[in-house]
Amino acid sequence: MAESSKARWLGLAMLSVGVAMIIVDATIVNVAIPSIIDDLGIELVDAEWINTIYSLVFAALLITVGRIGDIYGRKRLFHAGLVTFVAASMLAGQAPTGGLLIAARSLQGIGAAMILPSTLSIVNASFQGKERAIAFGIWGSVIGGMAALGPLLGGWLTTSYSWRWAFYINVPVGALALIGSMTWVSDSRDEDAKRGFDPLGVATISIGLSSLVFGLIEGSRYGWFEPTRPFEIGGWTWPLASVSIVPFAFILAAVCLPLFFVVESRRAAAARPVLFNLALFGIKSFRYGNLTAATLSLGELGMIFVLPLFLTAVLGYTAFQTGLLLLALAVGAFLGGPAAAALAQRYGPRRVVTSGMLIEAIAIASIAILISPDMTGARLIPSLFIYGIGVGLATAQLTSVILVEVPPRDSGQASGMQSTFRQIGSAFGIALVGTVLATSLGTLSADRLTSVPGLPPQAIEGIAEAMKASAGQIINQQADQPGSEQVVEVLRGVFVDSAKRAALTAMAFVLLGFSLSWLLPDTRQVVHTEAVPAPLPD
Repeated sequence: MAESSKARWLGLAMLSVGVAMIIVDATIVNVAIPSIIDDLGIELVDAEWINTIYSLVFAALLITVGRIGDIYGRKRLFHAGLVTFVAASMLAGQAPTGGLLIAARSLQGIGAAMILPSTLSIVNASFQGKERAIAFGIWGSVIGGMAALGPLLGGWLTTSYSWRWAFYINVPVGALALIGSMTWVSDSRDEDAKRGFDPLGVATISIGLSSLVFGLIEGSRYGWFEPTRPFEIGGWTWPLASVSIVPFAFILAAVCLPLFFVVESRRAAAARPVLFNLALFGIKSFRYGNLTAATLSLGELGMIFVLPLFLTAVLGYTAFQTGLLLLALAVGAFLGGPAAAALAQRYGPRRVVTSGMLIEAIAIASIAILISPDMTGARLIPSLFIYGIGVGLATAQLTSVILVEVPPRDSGQASGMQSTFRQIGSAFGIALVGTVLATSLGTLSADRLTSVPGLPPQAIEGIAEAMKASAGQIINQQADQPGSEQVVEVLRGVFVDSAKRAALTAMAFVLLGFSLSWLLPDTRQVVHTEAVPAPLPD
């Protein structure tokens, strides 16, 4: 019995290594983005895609591959995901262009979609009672801590070697998770799971989400309504000269996303396999927990995307210095995660989640107030540490709240659904907050550069466009130009105000998640066993 218990915890450690790898890759490139922009000659919107496409593919496939794990074995799915992810990381590290890097990140998203739901399902099936709460606490703290630790690792690798090593590092990590899990992780599957898939559901949600994110990101490049430049892909050019492709992307999303829920309802009524088991939303903890998780991810990932760009462009930090500063966030998250389990036992998971999100919002507000052109990064350390505490408290217990009333037979799909909501939130967070940053950089630069004596309108337009496209990274280049002191001063002020707007946008989403968290039920009294699964609503 002792050996079995030991094997389960060692298995959890190996699952956590796999989870750590895919979570780190959601943030590790943030501090490397300035180097990638410079090395590959890409724009800010391309940099947004490098982050967003990972989360988007991740979200679109989670449910489908979660079902594959339920049918054919979750351990097998975990191993397949590790192999796919490591192969994609090798391709990303070798990418010679931004387009190929985005494609490799898409493949990474496929691998991550195999890894995450399989780990959650294995944990949910392997642990019971208080042990399950502890296991989910460890799993959640890995997510919160590794999301924060990614920038430090990425900064060190980028500064000491190259941004490409932010991807190559996954090779030894993936190998460790693969070898260890072969020894200590037990396989599980749902013997009663219905075979078959939902291709129309996958198509409608994938097209809908992709179209919506495309519109949010590309609006600043191709025009929100009137086209500002031609849209071309694979030799095909958008045919309308008076209307941008962006409004049509929003229309396509408005059609596909409601259609997805119609498709799911009809398939469920016909007793056919579905991508989203809408009946699970009859469980209050699952329903409001997912909404809370999505809005929380909107704010968290958006903030982590913007801050490294500010530190590099305005303060002139190297990637490693940026990552080192963000270590304060990681430390706070690592402390907050384990503390969340003990606090949840005493006060209940709902209060811990709510408190964590309130702490996050306060910390983001303080960051927005503190940032200035002449500050030192050390000034942000207390706020970043407090922010990390909030991340650890909220993330560690939210997963447990979402899944606590879900019966084990539905654990695979439920795990995939809650992870989908998180990844959708991450994708939209980067898209929305990144768009606020890009738009602010362009408009504020064009407005304020008019105050610089002797600067012609063409130069103002060119600098404003370059500020938006490069995420402000031209500031350091401008500083090398003779007689450009006043221009650089204006641009630094522009970036500070743009970053403040982006930070306040992120804070608004965290506060929305805080409001939603009050709808979560008190789950302290829930007893969940394999023998007596909780019934689902009809």
